[in-house]
Amino acid sequence: MGVPGHDERDFEFAKKFELPIRTVIAPPVWTGDELAEPYVGQGTMVNSGEFSGLPSERGYEAVCDLLEERGWGKRTITYRIRDWLISRQRYWGAPIPIVYCDQCGMVPVPEKDLPVLLPPDAEFKPTGESPLKYCESFVSTACPKCGGPALRETDTMDTFMCSNWYFLRYTSPNTDDAPFDGARMKYWLPVDLYTGGAEHAVLHLLYSRFFIKALRDIGVVDFGEPFTRLFNQGTIAYGGGKMSKSKGNVVAPDDYVAKLGADAVRTYLMFIGPWALGGEWSDSGIIGMSRWLNRVWGLMEGDYTSLAVRPKAEKELRHMVHRTIKKVTEDLEKFRFNTMLASLMEFTNYLSKVQEGMNVSASLWQEAIAHLLLLLAPSTPHLAEELWVRAGRPCSIHSQRWPKFDEEIAKEEEITLAIQINGKLRDKLVVPASITEAKAEELALGRERVKAYTGGRKVSNIIYVPQRVVNIVVR
Repeated sequence: MGVPGHDERDFEFAKKFELPIRTVIAPPVWTGDELAEPYVGQGTMVNSGEFSGLPSERGYEAVCDLLEERGWGKRTITYRIRDWLISRQRYWGAPIPIVYCDQCGMVPVPEKDLPVLLPPDAEFKPTGESPLKYCESFVSTACPKCGGPALRETDTMDTFMCSNWYFLRYTSPNTDDAPFDGARMKYWLPVDLYTGGAEHAVLHLLYSRFFIKALRDIGVVDFGEPFTRLFNQGTIAYGGGKMSKSKGNVVAPDDYVAKLGADAVRTYLMFIGPWALGGEWSDSGIIGMSRWLNRVWGLMEGDYTSLAVRPKAEKELRHMVHRTIKKVTEDLEKFRFNTMLASLMEFTNYLSKVQEGMNVSASLWQEAIAHLLLLLAPSTPHLAEELWVRAGRPCSIHSQRWPKFDEEIAKEEEITLAIQINGKLRDKLVVPASITEAKAEELALGRERVKAYTGGRKVSNIIYVPQRVVNIVVR
């Protein structure tokens, strides 16, 4: 590529032959010294003439614009397409529908005889070859053309041949006269959301796109992309590295499921970190999740009796219910499972205090508990179902409507503003949620802890992030 500062192979080559290494994309923190290793991330363009100072993402577009304006080149995408050998010498796979006849040569199996099925009596022997090769009941057949003796192809197809279009078949698994039903396929496809590991990007996902575009071009489907949205989940680490069978650092969930229940394991994996990043497995962490679920169970024990209904307490409970519905709903839609569970934990703790005070009506308490269970159902399906039925509600919780929130009731009356000095947190301030920017700045500057950092210094700027932060820049 000719950019040793930003390509691993070029960097190694330049080091070996003592070639100069020029930085053209500066890392976020760069002193101007020569890079100790290649920097392959995004940054700021330097040593790049008129493009210096641009973020590298914008610089890329600006360079391409200049090349096209001057007729020196144009944007294009190049796929490294290679011939794909789809045959495999193994039993598991779709049989290749070809027979070989001494008279007719290679003959395709007629459509009326499809699909060719794998034989149930094949023997698996340590020969290094496909078991189909030695299965007489499968290999020996009749030629579809002349009716004479023929031999079946014993290679099977690469499993990607099936995974490239399985989602089409999912729309109509009982259709016998075609791969899929066109009307049902149009209803269900393309897939709204695909979740999986990033390692699928170059194989399964790219192959699927190729297949769908080919099917579109011959008029079988009327869309060109199989998946409209992709979300890659992160990986779970253990013992300092990504869980891997080859490394032997895999945590088998069976023992944890037997001891703590499937819901505890499920919620712990959701809570361990942002879904796109993953996190480190910790035995103490999953124990903490189990304790929380036990507290949820504890909320259901005993009959709730109201001592003295307090309107302020009921208003606050309604606010917490609607605020939690809003937070959980928004986090679910954006795959923020860890923060979703954090809000449910907060709601559980709040309900525990309400249960101790018994100062809301029994009907409002039952309504709050019902909403808690409904919000828990996607994350803890077994616990939620059990408690739902124990509460005397109709089975199943998973057939109920998702709760709705009232924006006005969910709205915060008070918020906590973080006060920063030059980006560092120095104080916090509880203020009305409707506070104006001018008032927030006035209150922040008047705080004694803030004055200790601003006294005798010039305030050059104040950055206000509504309902979150007042950042005071001083010199």
